[in-house]
Amino acid sequence: MKKTSATLLGMLAGVLMHAGAAQAQSASPAPASRLDEIMARGTLRACTTGDYKPYSYYKADGTFEGIDIDMTESLAKSLGVKTEFVKTSWSNLMKDFTEKCDVAVGGVSPTLERQKHAFFTQAYMVDGKTPIVRCGDVQKYQTVAQIDRPETRVIVNPGGTNERFAKQYFQHANLTVYPDNVTIFKQILEGKADVMVTDASETLLQQKLNPGLCSVHPDKPFQYGEKAWLVPRGDVVFQQYVDQWLHMARATGEYQAIQDKWLK
Repeated sequence: MKKTSATLLGMLAGVLMHAGAAQAQSASPAPASRLDEIMARGTLRACTTGDYKPYSYYKADGTFEGIDIDMTESLAKSLGVKTEFVKTSWSNLMKDFTEKCDVAVGGVSPTLERQKHAFFTQAYMVDGKTPIVRCGDVQKYQTVAQIDRPETRVIVNPGGTNERFAKQYFQHANLTVYPDNVTIFKQILEGKADVMVTDASETLLQQKLNPGLCSVHPDKPFQYGEKAWLVPRGDVVFQQYVDQWLHMARATGEYQAIQDKWLK
């Protein structure tokens, strides 16, 4: 009887110790979110390439402008902090984002490869790859097969989804990787290249900025695509805040007003 009582007491003590440990663990503070860090720091750090109109463009005076720049300012305002933009490139985007920034913005396309290293917000725009050419060549370059010929001079900017698309689908075309995404469209206009395939939203803006260039079927792109922001992997608190802010910006018409400002 005494042995049984001792055994029961030992089991009860073990249960109580386990419960106490669990309670102590649950009472310990949760890891700080990037949300707390940003508000304590007083700045929201945003990585952006500055070479992708209408989303992000780096001006000669050292400032940025565009859809995502205005939206970043809005997010910072909702947090009561200032913005700090960090200029990067498409090839260095992920490295700079993980080391220097809280968000990465400026027409970023969600991909599974990027998802391995970061979280994405909800998409704020549906987009897709489509050609931009000289207006006289619109009928000539309607399909991937029409473009993917040895005599076609395809031009593309390095380090992002445009380059990956071109290298995947244009195995026979004469492909040039051109380092400057700002002046790349002039190469087509001046007859130094024939086609660039990029996001439909960019082609619609560039045909306005460069008379003589025309977007090819932007309403029917070659593939489905989206635009979203990068946020730190694993930080659900911060991701949910940004998603909720973005949802409200779209629901209230704020995002639409900003988009119209740059696209219309």
